[in-house]
This record gives sequence, C-alpha cells and structure tokens, in this order.
Amino acid sequence: MPIVHDHLLNYKIPEVRETLTPQKTIFYALSVGLAQDPMDTNQLTFVDHHKHLRALPSMAVVLGHPGFWIANPDTGADAVRVVHGEQGFVIHNPLPVQGEILARTRVTGLIDKGPGKGALMYTEKQVTDAATGDLLATTTSTTFLRGDGGFGGPTGPVRPPADMPETPPDTTVDLPTRPEQALYYRLNGDDNPLHADPAVAEKAGFPRPILHGLCTLGVVTHALVRALGAYDPTRLRRLDLRFSAPVFPGETIRTEIWRSGAFRARVVERDTVVVNNGRAIFA
Repeated sequence: MPIVHDHLLNYKIPEVRETLTPQKTIFYALSVGLAQDPMDTNQLTFVDHHKHLRALPSMAVVLGHPGFWIANPDTGADAVRVVHGEQGFVIHNPLPVQGEILARTRVTGLIDKGPGKGALMYTEKQVTDAATGDLLATTTSTTFLRGDGGFGGPTGPVRPPADMPETPPDTTVDLPTRPEQALYYRLNGDDNPLHADPAVAEKAGFPRPILHGLCTLGVVTHALVRALGAYDPTRLRRLDLRFSAPVFPGETIRTEIWRSGAFRARVVERDTVVVNNGRAIFA
C-alpha cells in the first residue's frame, strides 16, 4: 500500500529500554573501526575496560535503536529503496558505559518530492537515563524514501544543508574500513539486509553490500574527536552531516576538517565525497 501521510507521521514506534554494559560500549567502538592501530594508545579508552572506559559520542545513534521498523508492511514504504540521507546528534550529558537507558523515537516530518522523485522522512530519538530521567542525547535523522513520492503530502519546508568553506581544509584524517565491517556493525541493531546480502544490494541498485551510513558517521566522529578533541569524547557536543554517496566495506575514509568544525569525507580509492555539509561543535 502507498504511504498515508497522517498514518506514518503518527506511527507508533515502540519505546526501547536497553541495558548498557562495558562490552557493548567496546563493541560499538570496534564496529566503527577503532583500535586498528594497536600502537595508538589514545584509542584504548574506547576499547579497553581496564582503562577509564568512555563511549564514543556517536554511540548515541545506536542506543535504544528501534530496528528497521520502516520495513513493517503497515508503513507503506518501499523498504528496499530506503536510503539514509542525513544524521545528527546532540550530547546533553556524557554517555554512560553501563546502566539502563530509555529511547523514544518519533516521526517529526514528511516531505513529498513528487511522483518518481521519492520522499523525505524526518525522525527524532531522545535517549534518557532510565534511573534518573536525565536527557543524555537527542538524535535526528533524514531518510530518503526513494520509491515513495507522490502520496499527496506537503512539499516543504526542506531543511537546508550547512554551507561548506571555500578554503582548503585545515587537516585531514585517513581511517580504513574493513571488508567485513558492515557485518559487525549491523549487530548494533540495524540488520537491514542491504548491508549483508548481495542479492538485496543488487535489487537496490548497488553492485555489492554497502556500509551503514551510521557506521560511516562513526568513522567520521572518530576522525573529528582525534583532530579537534584531542581524543576527549566529552568535548564533542553536536554533529550534523549529510550522506552523499555510499561507502563499500574495505575502503578508506578521508575526513577533511576545518578548525571551524566544518567537515566532509571522501573515499580515497574512488575520490568520491561520501559525507558533505558537516558541522561539529566542540566545547
């Protein structure tokens, strides 16, 4: 069935209660590629429970993940053609490495781009400490529903992207991904078969399974925390970016960073920009 605007806008996405453990915190960091250099002791704080373990800020996007709910038949969306368009997060309080959290996700907007042009779906997730009620993080996401335009919904307003500097970046950070990285990352809760099954990837128009956009975000967050935060994760307060092309597992992601907090990222092997219009705010 096609999308029904009011039905999807008010879709009931179940609240998620999740128990955090040091092992989950470590697994997330490993799943986005940390600790590939065994001699970089700065990264041990994210992967070694014998150290002062801290969570990478981008872990907020997987905490209380509601799963691939857009694939439910009653949403009306063509799940095979769903693509992650934009992502952001705000850190209100440092992410814990153990304890319980509650996450509530809701659809905040739908934009109909017209027949054959797809649609945009805006969602928001709030992550709170289950014991204290403190708000830990707010994440925002734009999903491009490539197969679902023309359902009679509003045509705006569309959120504008951040402007990019015209000067060369002040620094760059190259971080490799692994060929099997998407198979690790999907254990964080996003088991979309697009990232594992070659047949599904082909049906979606890709030559092979692609890396999760949120895994790319984790790699870029690592680069930013390294370049602008001196590996202190508590300094990163906000991040917003736009996904512009897929990454194939095994490729190298080069993050180009300006001191202002602007950034973009490209795949070195194909010289293709995969993340654009990025903005990060550090304390």
